[in-house]
Amino acid sequence: MHNYYELRISINPEMEDIVSDICFSNFDCEGVVLAEEAYKDLEMTSTTRGTLRVFLSDLDNNPIEVLKTERELLKERGFTDEELGSWEITLDEKENQDWSKKWKEKWTVTHVSDRIAVVPSWLDYEPKEGEITITLDPGCAFGTGTHQTTQLCMKAIEKYMHKGDEMADIGTGSGILAICAVKFGAKSAYGCDNDETVIDVCKENAVINGVNPPSNPQGAGETGCANGAGNGQKIVFELNTADKITKKFDFVCANILHNVLAEIMGDLKNIMKDGAVMVLSGILNEKKPIVLEAVEKHGLKLIETMTKDQWVALVVQK
Repeated sequence: MHNYYELRISINPEMEDIVSDICFSNFDCEGVVLAEEAYKDLEMTSTTRGTLRVFLSDLDNNPIEVLKTERELLKERGFTDEELGSWEITLDEKENQDWSKKWKEKWTVTHVSDRIAVVPSWLDYEPKEGEITITLDPGCAFGTGTHQTTQLCMKAIEKYMHKGDEMADIGTGSGILAICAVKFGAKSAYGCDNDETVIDVCKENAVINGVNPPSNPQGAGETGCANGAGNGQKIVFELNTADKITKKFDFVCANILHNVLAEIMGDLKNIMKDGAVMVLSGILNEKKPIVLEAVEKHGLKLIETMTKDQWVALVVQK
């Protein structure tokens, strides 16, 4: 058994999904674990909370330098040092342990609500009556179902989306929100992202969750047409951005950074039908005014502000 490498990054726990996505996009990454706590006689004896542990198969590039560059890019996008955490980074080689399996030990079923459970593929889980399950491996792409921003979007889908709606997921990441929408009865869903590397992951997740058949090509339409699913498909995934979409939808999700939401608010409004509902997530509480200003500027009506820990989702209507 060949050696593995363990990368440790000191972060703000709220940055888990974002930093995990950076690692999976840049490295030959087997998995991630955010926090480990050891207990004896019901007393905590040690913790690594706030430290992201990343398990690497190989070192194709210098991960420390890559992470420093990515941290600076996040600061350029509006994140502060306090929000990001220190990002003190260490890299160690580990001998004779199957880290590709060990990292999975800390993951379990995530109960988003009484009706939504996100289940890692290696676990057996019997859903409760009326509960939908989404099979998704943590870390496969941004939006694993464990982060607060993703959970807020799923709760908004459960509460506000109607059966038979046509749904769009802008910045789809893993495709989890489009999959969730279809499982709650959406007529069809359209997921797009500006990161080409996640599209195949989305398509695979749709097949695993039984919303798209494995035998048919997915997302084969022209870029920007978003004509909806066909040939047994419920979801179309493609490389695209909101400003190039011509179709209009009944329900829209956009789980993106706050400054990007503000920048593209007009494009998001343009893909909403009259009366359509949209959930805007990925917003730290202190950044909420930036997004609210854009909502007001474009004449969208705020229906509800949903919160989980330090994160906010805004439900708006056209």
